[in-house]
Amino acid sequence: MSSNEKPLITVAGAASKQGRSVVQALLESRRYRVRALTRKLDSPSARALARQGAEVVAIPLEPGHARELAVAFRGSHGAFLMTPPLTPPATHEEALGREQADAAVEAGVSHVVFTSLENVDEITAGRKFAPHFTDKARVEAYIRTLPVISSFVYLAYFYTNLVEYYRPRRQGDTLVFPIYLPQDYRAPFVDPLTATGPAVREIFDHPETYRGQSLPVVGDILSPQQMVETFERVTGIKSAYASAFTRDELARHFPDLAANEGFVRESIGMVEYTVEHGYFRPERDLQWSRRTCPATLSWEQFLRTTGWRGEERAFGA
Repeated sequence: MSSNEKPLITVAGAASKQGRSVVQALLESRRYRVRALTRKLDSPSARALARQGAEVVAIPLEPGHARELAVAFRGSHGAFLMTPPLTPPATHEEALGREQADAAVEAGVSHVVFTSLENVDEITAGRKFAPHFTDKARVEAYIRTLPVISSFVYLAYFYTNLVEYYRPRRQGDTLVFPIYLPQDYRAPFVDPLTATGPAVREIFDHPETYRGQSLPVVGDILSPQQMVETFERVTGIKSAYASAFTRDELARHFPDLAANEGFVRESIGMVEYTVEHGYFRPERDLQWSRRTCPATLSWEQFLRTTGWRGEERAFGA
């Protein structure tokens, strides 16, 4: 098959963790061409995408670019759509998702894959505030009404959250991990940089198999205490858990994050929802991504692969 005969997949938010993973997995398969949508053509991430072989197009991940999106999606067999999490009071995540979906349909895209999450507002009857989840779920519901094959991936909590945002702190000879979940609560986690792409590629490879499905992407299911113990075993660094589950604990450990009331309100709503209802609905197949993509990293594999030892590190958007 010549290069021009390969199906074209357009990836929105291509500079994000999930977007970069999708671009890389599709190109590495040598079965697809990729058009990568990103904010600036001259950014380091855009240049890296181009070096991998993607066609890079400058369209930011924000509303108001419906016409440019329709043009960018033209000629694409498939599209990977995503919306970035927004800190309240920003409210345009749902509008952005609808705009992307409408543009894909207008352009004649055959199959869209959207990165979604559970509808927390519906599950909790409005008792928990987590628009990062609910707005994505509303976009998914809208996409399901459109004349296009659609599939949905639901990523677990990111391992990288503990590296970039909720970083451990040195106290004497111990590295203390303030984590936003109770010590023994087992929750799903994943590395978005290595897990998203293979999962999305699997879906594009088998569109009829995954038509209309909502598929969790999970690397490991474990408690904060298990995460800390694994870190200590892998690195040899004495470590301990500290709770950042409640509002007061979050503020004490992360005063910079706690200064943003919108962030605090959503963060607390999200983790309380998780503990009370489960991160995923009970009917979700939590083994799917590890079954179809055996290389999906566990927490221990993530630590060994990245070599992270508790230092400040950025993995990008």
